Amino acid sequence: MNLKMTCVIAVLLLGCLGWMPLTAAAPQSEVVWNVETDQKLIALTFDDGPNPVYTPQILDILQQYQAKATFFVLGKKVQAYPQIAIREVNEGHEIANHTFDHHFLKNVSPEKLKEEIRQTQDVIFDITEQIPHVFRPPGGFYNDALIDLAREDHFTVVMWSWYQDTKDWKKPGVQKIVNTVLNNVHNGDIILFHDLEGDCRQTVEALKIILPALKEQGYRFVTVSDMMRMTKK
Repeated sequence: MNLKMTCVIAVLLLGCLGWMPLTAAAPQSEVVWNVETDQKLIALTFDDGPNPVYTPQILDILQQYQAKATFFVLGKKVQAYPQIAIREVNEGHEIANHTFDHHFLKNVSPEKLKEEIRQTQDVIFDITEQIPHVFRPPGGFYNDALIDLAREDHFTVVMWSWYQDTKDWKKPGVQKIVNTVLNNVHNGDIILFHDLEGDCRQTVEALKIILPALKEQGYRFVTVSDMMRMTKK
């Protein structure tokens, strides 16, 4: 049995329990894990920011390589660092919803999560005048109630390519982050990084290696929404 089939079976089994965890691999119709395309497109994504020290450094690197990214922000962090969120938008990046306070759906009621999502939508719009069209659930946990809310509020639930979880939040070492990305890259990948609170130096240093290497291979770095739009049939 090949790896792809094994992952699909695992997702189906887990789905019977009502949850999709962060290690799941195969997409459902309302949830995007990667984009099927023959174009050399990559979506870089950053969760849990903005970070007042490291997000500006990440933005500098992205600007250096003409790369666009999607930032899945926390509402409370946007309130705390509004100028960084505004910079993200002004430099052509996508700002996306990651709840207000990073509660896992498995730990709060669907009603609480709905409140946090809508609160974050309001905060982002008030500060950046942008309405996010994509949402990523903290920890990768979602269920039918969240999918129903996405349908109701007209946003897309976006995860990440299962083999492109850099686990940079664990600080595994710069080279391990680099290897995770470069050794597994495919067209249409959605790559998971973090600009969370605390020390993100390994992420910053890894990006300095990853971006020029992928650019040399001919990849273009686009936002998640742009990648979905550009490959829509």
